[in-house]
Amino acid sequence: MKFSNTYSQLASAFYQRIDPTKVSDPQLLFWNKSLAKRLLIDEKLTLDLNLLSQYFSGNQIPDGAEPMALAYSGHQFGHFNPQLGDGRAHLLGEVIASDNRRYDIQLKGSGPTRFSRQGDGRCAIGPAVREYIMSEAMFALGVSTSRCLSVVTTGEAVYREQPLAGAVVTRVASSHIRVGTFQYFAAIGDIESLETLTHYTIERHFPQIDINADDKIEQFLVCVIDKQIELIISWMRVGFIHGVMNTDNTAISGETIDFGPCAMMSNYHSGTVFSSIDKQGRYAFGNQPHIAQWNMARLAECLLLLFGSNQEKALKKIEPIIIAFTEQFESAYFTMLANKLGFNEVDKKDHHFINELLDLMQKQELDYTNTFIKLTHSLNDADTQNNLKEQLGDWYNNWRKQLEDKSQNIQAAKKLMEQNNPLVIPRNHHIETILAEYEISGKSTIIDRFLKVLRSPYKQLSETNEFQDAPKDGDHHYRTFCGT
Repeated sequence: MKFSNTYSQLASAFYQRIDPTKVSDPQLLFWNKSLAKRLLIDEKLTLDLNLLSQYFSGNQIPDGAEPMALAYSGHQFGHFNPQLGDGRAHLLGEVIASDNRRYDIQLKGSGPTRFSRQGDGRCAIGPAVREYIMSEAMFALGVSTSRCLSVVTTGEAVYREQPLAGAVVTRVASSHIRVGTFQYFAAIGDIESLETLTHYTIERHFPQIDINADDKIEQFLVCVIDKQIELIISWMRVGFIHGVMNTDNTAISGETIDFGPCAMMSNYHSGTVFSSIDKQGRYAFGNQPHIAQWNMARLAECLLLLFGSNQEKALKKIEPIIIAFTEQFESAYFTMLANKLGFNEVDKKDHHFINELLDLMQKQELDYTNTFIKLTHSLNDADTQNNLKEQLGDWYNNWRKQLEDKSQNIQAAKKLMEQNNPLVIPRNHHIETILAEYEISGKSTIIDRFLKVLRSPYKQLSETNEFQDAPKDGDHHYRTFCGT
């Protein structure tokens, strides 16, 4: 593994240099072979299970790694915390992958840092396995996401409400620069570091922006917003609820990070919340776009400081970019839903028709994923068609008529629907079954089949049907926890 580190070249204000805390008995539980190949990790290393366990538990530092804990702030459920930072994670460094892109390699659950706030710096096996499964599923679903290279058990207990087996996750991301990273320097008035961070982020993530351009800050904000809109649209396409969209969990790269209390929606309801700590529904399924815009406004507040004393003039440049989020998101959102219904294009007059379906699904408590699967199948299956006519009534007939009126080839519409409607998602009840198995015995009887299906969510495999079933109660009583 060849490191090519750049973040470590920034000033010490950006991080704490600190090694991971060693563990007593590291054992490799998961190793992501395809990701390792993409990261150009030496095949000889991948065959040495003991060395992999040592490297990715934090017991041994690979050559070229420069372990550090990153500094950042964040709004957590709307309340600002000026100092958060990596309290249980160590960035080992960066590598250049086969796609010529730069990726962070980060250990999570690797011990305390100065940002730990009296925490133990550790991770239990349940949250570690959840992140591995969910990130692999999201990647295969076509959602921009961080990924997991490995999970290593530590041989040590982690104490939460009860003793649990400990684990270390290796997370791979385009970077770990967050909205909260910008907030950290803005909060302490370190404008020089804020400017350095902005230039670094532009060069790393948005090289198309001329760093010397007069409007580089405006261009940067537009690019970050574009990425966030694309991300939230992808989440909502597959029914993903992040659960903790704090600004410290909002990656500038537009990738999904932090899978702690995340879950997948079963029965459609825009107000669906699963996180046990989200009492007010701040991060509900249908509120995710509003929170994304709110988070972008917090980033904009930081960037305003780079304009100097003429804040009124700067605000006139920045504010319209934030305001434009709403219309930009709405356009992308209805295009996404139109694609799920087989339409290449959508007009504003079609918005009401699409919302009618969502209203029907919500009133009848229909499963989000499976309803779109049935709509797809109904294009050439009479039994499914009759079933949907009973459930959706006139709406279904109007939909079929619209497909014909728009002069669309039915098979082309079906293909578009198949590309946008997964056959399988990482259902919450299957995830919980697997996590319980690992917490009790350290292994699972269904994990291999589950991962196989999740890695091909748009294909009908022999194992697909096993994991398509929706929970009988629609997940009404399901709750998730952050795992810290």
